[in-house]
Amino acid sequence: MTILTILGWIVFGLIVGFIARALVPGKDNIGIFATIGIGILGSVVGGLVFSLFTGRITLSNPVGWIGSVIFAIILLVIYNRVTGRKATRR
Repeated sequence: MTILTILGWIVFGLIVGFIARALVPGKDNIGIFATIGIGILGSVVGGLVFSLFTGRITLSNPVGWIGSVIFAIILLVIYNRVTGRKATRR
């Protein structure tokens, strides 16, 4: 892995994590590193699941982005339920 690949995954995870946080109602009390981690994990899980249906893994495909966001949302909801860190938005 090159440094550009790692930076690409970090930026992609950040974007997907922020989109997931924006779509989940309420205030999320997590930091930027947790947002990146949820985005990256959502991307990996979403990519693997959607590759079963499409037969290939690609991030340039809109289905890959949608799958990444969907699974990042699922992971964020699970994270909030397990840690109890979800606060109500005022």
